[in-house]
Amino acid sequence: MSRSIHRRTFLTGTAAAAVAVAAPRATAATGPRISTAFTLPDDRAYPEGITLDPRTGDAYVGSFTNGAVYRAAAGSRAAEVFLPAGADGRTTANGLKADRAGRLWVIDHTTGIDVHDLRTRSLLARFEVPQGDARFLNDLVVTADGTVYATDSVRPVIYRITPADLARARGGRAPLTAHFDLSGVVPPHGPDGYALNGIAADPTGRLLFAVDMTGGGLYRVDVRDGSVRQVTLHGGDLKHGDGLELSHRTLWAAHNLTNTLTRWRLSADGTKARLTRTLTDPVLQIPTTLAHTPHGLLVVRSQFDKGGPMGPGTPTPPFTVARVTGM
Repeated sequence: MSRSIHRRTFLTGTAAAAVAVAAPRATAATGPRISTAFTLPDDRAYPEGITLDPRTGDAYVGSFTNGAVYRAAAGSRAAEVFLPAGADGRTTANGLKADRAGRLWVIDHTTGIDVHDLRTRSLLARFEVPQGDARFLNDLVVTADGTVYATDSVRPVIYRITPADLARARGGRAPLTAHFDLSGVVPPHGPDGYALNGIAADPTGRLLFAVDMTGGGLYRVDVRDGSVRQVTLHGGDLKHGDGLELSHRTLWAAHNLTNTLTRWRLSADGTKARLTRTLTDPVLQIPTTLAHTPHGLLVVRSQFDKGGPMGPGTPTPPFTVARVTGM
């Protein structure tokens, strides 16, 4: 396992143990409930990303270790292989998003973003980071107008793919270039530090929100003028923040290493956020990403600490996606 993969979303030792997110905790009587939504078929899956098809409600989950994508039909208790390991040369599948046009966007953190047709499973286009550029593509979001934005964890940049870019690239390859540079706002974390991770967008697609997993900050990007500002957080921070999910003004975050989920309330202009609920439980098994449904949150249980990117050990089969209600 390369050093970059080993440190992808985690801090180790004393720094990790010291992390604590201050927030009101739910009581046993009224608090969140964790159950298993569905299982994954591969005993070495180490899942990372999740997305819901907005047309069908089907869930898609990517494997960080082999590039497979699994599909769990809406209401199903078990997922099946949708795109096999190594499909189209992809060796990892972390960030995923399904759009309303029937496409699945899949990040391979080492190369770029693949776009698949959900009906035929065929590869429609591949957007690649130029060779030689440092990169760790991590998460992505599709906005209301069909534009895709993706984060990079080793460079403080956000990439952009417009519908016009996709139209030009269909059937082939195209470069993936940085569109927003956050280096003047996101603090540097040194050569081994990882910064931008989860990303979400408001319903209009005008505002993006990206988490700095090492510094614990949340950053607001206005796509109209490119302005970037740090969101003022009240009640806690977003250290170890991985996947984000935004619905109206409610923002949920998965904090991977601390087995924590948090819920935040954004101000109307997106410049402030208040922590309203925290759930910490080891049964979350290093949660990396989450998706909001009418029946609760679907939370990826990566088990990265059991023989995955965090180091040695043996995972507890099967790999699963949790359902969390009351968050």
